[in-house]
Amino acid sequence: MAPQNRATGYEPLNTLKPVAADIWLIDGPAVRHHGMPFPTRCTVVRLADGDLWVHSPTLLTDELRAELQALGPVRYLIASNRKHINDTAAWLRAYPKAVCHAASDAVLRTKNDPAQTSPPPWANDLDQMIVRGSKRHSETVFFHRASSTLIVTDLIQNFETSKLPALMRPLVWLTGVDDTDGKMSPNMRMSFSKTPLAESIEAMIAWNPQRLILAHGRWYHENASGELRRAFRRILRDREWSAAIEGMTGDNLNDDKKR
Repeated sequence: MAPQNRATGYEPLNTLKPVAADIWLIDGPAVRHHGMPFPTRCTVVRLADGDLWVHSPTLLTDELRAELQALGPVRYLIASNRKHINDTAAWLRAYPKAVCHAASDAVLRTKNDPAQTSPPPWANDLDQMIVRGSKRHSETVFFHRASSTLIVTDLIQNFETSKLPALMRPLVWLTGVDDTDGKMSPNMRMSFSKTPLAESIEAMIAWNPQRLILAHGRWYHENASGELRRAFRRILRDREWSAAIEGMTGDNLNDDKKR
């Protein structure tokens, strides 16, 4: 089966779909991961200077190239983690003037990181942050301020089981990443330390996003902050509980001093 014909349930594939002003998504063909077909998704942002910023590039077809040409020049290709690089080489061949940025590059680090040498060229349009807490999984998330859209890759998986092969559905249910309660996959979650992950999630919530685009499964058209709180409720609840205990301990110490 040709790559461009790997159905995902999000057809039409390999074409621009508007999200809001100056931001589009592209539903790509399914890719195999551990033998299972995963739907893929790319996000395109037209920056204020007219350049195109492409997150997690998917299959590039001639028809898609024509659509992109009508928007502006492709200038930045973003591989936000190591797993989302398969189609980047084809985009670089098609757009030799484009620059590819990977999650390990200094340019994708946060502003308060000592390794950050200068603001990224898209800083006027997008905020960004590396999700902290894991030595195995490095992912940079982005916030498009004008459209209030948070763009992630694998941080949340939200599979609609009706769109999946029957054999894949029990696995998705068991791992808890079906779209009734989409969240971080268990194996990824186990690689993270709770405190830095919770701090990263709180920083994303502070951006107050309205939309949440993710690479695998149904994306969220609204209430993105609420979906973040839901998807990461356990670690956020643990953090709130710890803070409450510390507060009670502090109050007790103050009372003892007063006595």
